[in-house]
Order: sequence, then structure tokens, then C-alpha cells
Amino acid sequence: MASLFETGPGDGDRVLADRRAVLAFWVGCAVVTVGVVLHLPMFLMAKDVGYRLADMPMDMGMTIGMGLIIVGVLIAAYGLLPRKTAVAAIDLAVVHDDGPLRAAHWRLMAVIVVALVIDVMKPASLGFVLPGMREEYGVDKMTVAWLPMAALAGTVVGSLIWGALADVYGRRASILLSSVMFVGTSICGAMPDFWWNVAMCFLMGAAAGGMLPVAYALLAETMPLRHRGWNLVLVGGLGGIGGYLAASGLSALLQPLYGWRIMWLLNLPTGLILVFLNGQIPESPHFLLLRGRLREAERTLARFGAALTREAEGAPASKGGETHFLSGRTLALTVTALAWSFTNFGLLLWLPAELTARGMDVVVSSRLLAASALIACPTIAVAALLYFRWSTKWTLALMIVVAIAGLAGVMRLGDGAGLLDVVAPVALLIVGSNGILAVLLPYTAENYAVGLRGRATGWVAGCSKAGGLVTQCLAIAALVPGLGTLALAICGLMVAALLLVIYFGSETRVGRRDADPPPTAAAAETSGA
Repeated sequence: MASLFETGPGDGDRVLADRRAVLAFWVGCAVVTVGVVLHLPMFLMAKDVGYRLADMPMDMGMTIGMGLIIVGVLIAAYGLLPRKTAVAAIDLAVVHDDGPLRAAHWRLMAVIVVALVIDVMKPASLGFVLPGMREEYGVDKMTVAWLPMAALAGTVVGSLIWGALADVYGRRASILLSSVMFVGTSICGAMPDFWWNVAMCFLMGAAAGGMLPVAYALLAETMPLRHRGWNLVLVGGLGGIGGYLAASGLSALLQPLYGWRIMWLLNLPTGLILVFLNGQIPESPHFLLLRGRLREAERTLARFGAALTREAEGAPASKGGETHFLSGRTLALTVTALAWSFTNFGLLLWLPAELTARGMDVVVSSRLLAASALIACPTIAVAALLYFRWSTKWTLALMIVVAIAGLAGVMRLGDGAGLLDVVAPVALLIVGSNGILAVLLPYTAENYAVGLRGRATGWVAGCSKAGGLVTQCLAIAALVPGLGTLALAICGLMVAALLLVIYFGSETRVGRRDADPPPTAAAAETSGA
């Protein structure tokens, strides 16, 4: 089919600008990589002392390397974020993307799964490095707690900033910026000072927190409408489980040989993997259309077997999707994210220690967390099936109900509770928690118009980590509440989330009679982008 959009007078300048941006990106990546490599000699020289670098002075190579990393990230960012264009008048074009999955879709799914595995692996590695870090630096439990707190703070900040960047500069650019920062933050593995590690951990968390919501936004705008729901849930689930498996497997394989620092140094090769996969990560065609880059949108859609067509004259543009950030829908998703974060980072994290303190065998209580990994896989599969076949809104509501049932059971646990008393409520809590996590961000990405999707998904992703910040503060201040009190408070928040989702939530599954029109690029004109 002939192109709908002919080359305009400014296309030559745009091509030249694009070439300069590509050059700046690759130069920035090279400079960051050199800066990281300059840190490796000090790490390798510490082989005879078990790769212990605590209290060693930083040599000249490390100092120069840190400067190069900062410069390199700025150069790469300049190449990735060179162009901010106004929202275009796009009523004359609509995207037809309701066809079958093609090879390009499957390749993108595979790349995003790899990206999410690497993304989740970064913060998941915290649990495996804390014991060795505490022993090497000689710090107490309260001091070492600053490390996961910095990482969680970074994920919250990164989700908000990267979500905004994705709506202004594009989904692809935001994902690649995270990849470059992953490379730079690998120098955590060579830091001789504990507090330098805390600072770098914040930056690593920012990159990790930023990539997750943007990846969901990109998938939501690239996959055919009828395949979008199950695709988002499945890809997110595989990425999450794969990240934790990769962190645990690599820790078991490498830490006995190279110590805890190797888990941070892995950011170098894994970050470079994402950088070199950049050719397989397209820009969202809906974002390109929104920004008036019509020829690029057309070429991208052609890769996925889709096309642009002109809107029928006089027909109203499709306005599906929430077009205002401050809305009841945002409130519902925010409260749900907060309730999940307190469950995951508070109740489930403290549950084994609390049960041990009540007299349960430490081995038995520890197995409860191990069981969560086994329950996660079928839970995600069931959630994906319900999300695709039944309802997006009511799948989220159902998972919240299951979590509420688990919280109610935990509140009834008394001193001396046996294993049989604990299994049922904890199983319900784990199933509900994993189910909420599996569908929350995909549901958010489907609920907002293109010009608002990055910020909205980033906001909800940030809120899903905010409870972790609060619980870490309570742990540092030694103000951990009792199990029953905590379960009661979270249960109240979950009930509020359920009511808000029922009242304000919308159906996004294609084919249901109560489904809203799908979000399109046209809706962005009223989103305030």
C-alpha cells in the first residue's frame, strides 16, 4: 500500500539530527564502559584477600573512571533524548493493529522478557549481597538496612521520572537510558566505602524502577488489541520470576568464587546486553503518531503487520482511555499499589521472623517464603488466563478479594499457631499478592491514553514500592508493629482498594460488552501531554 504521508521539507534535517543522536549514544556507551573497566584492576588485585576492598583508598584509575561514567551517561542521554516535539493534530489517522501475532511481535516479547529479567535481577540481588557486605564493612543491621532503603527509594523516584521521560521523549529512549545506567552502576562491586555503595544503589534502583513501567507501556502500544492483555501479564510474570531465579542462581554459582561484589559487577555485561539489543526495541508507533512523526510510525507498524489509515471525514476521533491523571481511576490504582506494597514489603517480609518469635521452628517458617516462589508460577498463569478470557477489571478485583481473605486469616493467628493454622491464610495471601502484582501494571497501562500512559504507569509502579520505604524506615527505627496490627491496617487498605476498583475501574478486555474503547493516539490530545 502506498504511504499515506509524503516526505516533508524538514525530513533531511531530521535524518541528520538522528545520525548525530545515534553517534552520541554509542560514544556515551563507550565512555561509560571505559569508566567501569577502570575500576576492575583494583577488584582483581584483591583476589588474594577474598576480593575484600573495604577501607582501601581509591586509586587514580577509579577516580577517573567515576568521572567518565558521569560524562558518558550525559552524552548517551543527549543522544537518546534529543528531540521534544509538540503533540500533533492526529485526528486524520488511526492505527489498525487487530491482526494476529507475527514474528516481530514474538521477537519483541522475547527482548522485553530479557529486559525485565535483568531489570528485576538488580534489586533482587540485594538479599544475596547484604550478608557479605555487612561482614566486610563491619556494620550493624540498622546501618546495612540503608542499602535496601536506598534501592527502594531509587525505584520510586525512577518510576516517576522515567514515566515522564517516556511520555515526552519516547518509550525506547527511556528503556535504553536505563540500560546505560545499569552499566555505570556496576562499579558498586568495586566501591571500598559502604556509603558509596548506598549512593550507587540508589542510582541502580532508579534505573530498574524506571524501566519496568515503560516496558509495559511499549508492549501495550505495540501488541494487537486482542492479544494485548494476556501478553502483558505473561511477559511481566516471566520477567519477574526469571529475575529472581537469575539472581539466586548466579549468586549460588559466582559468590563462592568471587564474593558478594560480583553480583554488582554483573551489571556491566547484562547492561551491555540490553544496549546491543537496542535494534530489536522499536519506538511505540502510537507515540510516534502522537508526536507527528508519521513516516516513522508507518515504517514501525509495517514491521508488525499493521497500518495507518485516514479517519472517515466527519467521524469523531476515538478517545478511549483515561485522559486525566487526577481521576477516580488513578486513585483506585494508587490505593491498590500501596496496599500491595505494604503486603509484600511488610507483612510477607516480616512474617517468618514473627512466627519464629511465636515459637514456630525456624526451618518451617523459612519454608513459607520458599513456597511463595512455587505458588507464584501457577498464580501468574491463572491470572493471565482470567485477564484474557474473562475480565481485566474483575480479575484485579478477584485477586484483591483473595488477598483480603489471607489477611483476615493472618489476623486470627495466635501464639503457638501450628503449621496447619498458618498454611491456609499465608497461601491465600501469597496467591492474592502475586495475582495483584501480575495484573496491576498491565491493567494500568491499558487504562490510559497514549500521551499519559508513561506517567500513569510510572506513578502506580512507584506507589507499589512506596510501602517498602515505609517498612524500611520502621525497621531502622525499631518500630515494627505486631503481626495482627499490621494485617488489620493492610486489610483496611485492601478493602478500600477493592471498593475503588469496583466503582472507578473500567473494563479493557476487547470483546466484552462493558469494555471501554481502546486507548489510541488520538486520545492524547485531551490528556494534557
